[in-house]
Amino acid sequence: MPIDAAKALAAEPRTAELSWDHKDVQLYHLGIGAGSPATDPDELRYTLESRLHVLPSFATVAGAGKPGVTGGLSMPGVEVDLARVLHGGQSLVIHRPIPATGSATATNRIAAVYDKGKAAVLVMRTEVADGDEPLWTNDAQIYVRGEGGWGGDRGPSTRLDPPAGEPDRVVERHVREDQALLYRLSGDWNPLHADPEFAKRAGFDRPILHGLCTYGMTLKAVVDTLLGGDVTRVRSYATRFAGVVYPGETLRIRMWPGQGSVRLAVSAVERDDVPVLADTIVEHT
Repeated sequence: MPIDAAKALAAEPRTAELSWDHKDVQLYHLGIGAGSPATDPDELRYTLESRLHVLPSFATVAGAGKPGVTGGLSMPGVEVDLARVLHGGQSLVIHRPIPATGSATATNRIAAVYDKGKAAVLVMRTEVADGDEPLWTNDAQIYVRGEGGWGGDRGPSTRLDPPAGEPDRVVERHVREDQALLYRLSGDWNPLHADPEFAKRAGFDRPILHGLCTYGMTLKAVVDTLLGGDVTRVRSYATRFAGVVYPGETLRIRMWPGQGSVRLAVSAVERDDVPVLADTIVEHT
């Protein structure tokens, strides 16, 4: 079996040194659609170094190392075809605001391996600390088609009850045709997002947008729409990737604010509002 669950869970954690500066943050922000209109004061806080605020989802690319999805595939006990891999979900806990320039130590391990029958799910956990103080914790759920069925633990359900009633706010965000090409410069070089032939081998008509790009675009919409542009109010952010987004499409982001949290649902407008992010929640102060 290409995935040896016991070996993957028993493997020693891997550590790596991360560093980033304002250029990395600015590139990430541009990759998730910031900077339009270019002179808008609300956008300049994402693009101008003298005013720079760091959107917490930058944590998923900080240091330009391998993201949790591809990094998890290089761990002991894991040997799979990249074309069978999908990013199933992502959760992020922010312990302190992320500085625009910084260095930290990342500790990576496989925290769980689940048997979903027709697929396996790996949970790749990354804990990042600046000195002895934690900065953030990332969990990437890696969905590997065709690798389940060994009789292992199915794992907990991540499905949430649907939000009640109509959303309080609905915003739309356009995905540029070149957005995946720009976003991948932050470190995720998976050819699924750029190479038409690879995308076809993976079962898609054309390259798809990174799930984490949709993830970042959605968080930015919440911060700008409901949190007064204050990135430091975000405490955690979790989602399940329910479908793909193609460059050139429009995201429709529905928001249900509550006490200290926002429930979200994100869909692709041009394909009859097919869901792309589900079971999504941002917790904030």
